[in-house]
Amino acid sequence: MAKILVVEDDQDLTTMIRDLLVYEKHTVEIVHCGEDAREHLKMSNYDILILDWTLPDATGVEILKDFRAAGGLTPAIFLTGRSAVADKEVGLDSGADDYLTKPFHMRELSARVRALLRRPARFVHKTLKIRNIELFPLDHKILRDGVEVKLHPKEFALLEFLMRHPSQIFSGEALLSHVWRSDSTASIDTVRQSLARLRQGIDSEKSNPLIRTIYGVGYKLEP
Repeated sequence: MAKILVVEDDQDLTTMIRDLLVYEKHTVEIVHCGEDAREHLKMSNYDILILDWTLPDATGVEILKDFRAAGGLTPAIFLTGRSAVADKEVGLDSGADDYLTKPFHMRELSARVRALLRRPARFVHKTLKIRNIELFPLDHKILRDGVEVKLHPKEFALLEFLMRHPSQIFSGEALLSHVWRSDSTASIDTVRQSLARLRQGIDSEKSNPLIRTIYGVGYKLEP
């Protein structure tokens, strides 16, 4: 399972892309403008970036150039109606790893995502490690002291989010927005229940818990 950011202002297209990638067991976040894309890239790490060329407030080229200049290594695929060789040169020279011309078949996008995920580990964020916990995003696998721990998908996504943002405090509402963003039936109680099950699975140090509750404020993962 990979964590993928899709930056595309065509909402019908993003729905199709999201449905495809979620079906293939990926975690998908979607934004529709350049400003939101920049904020997400600052706040989180992703395994793949799928980026439209033309956005309401920026171009994909500008966003990707800034991201690469800041040291971002996430593999990126451009989606665009521009098919000229000169445009492809501009896109690839800005730091893109692949270039897909609209209209395209969803199976081709899926194949290109798989191809980028097969790249060497230095290009893909494969493992997160904090204390005695190792999380493998692409394999959807968690080890505690070297022993595999089984978690439900949302608990896995919750732990991954917290491990990507160690020492940061998130309210229950913020966790609900980030982890359950497309689930309209989820509530703050859902977050609390998932945190309780997650702690049972991975938090063995009662005196120095990995996931701390900051009463009246929220929760944070303590490195």
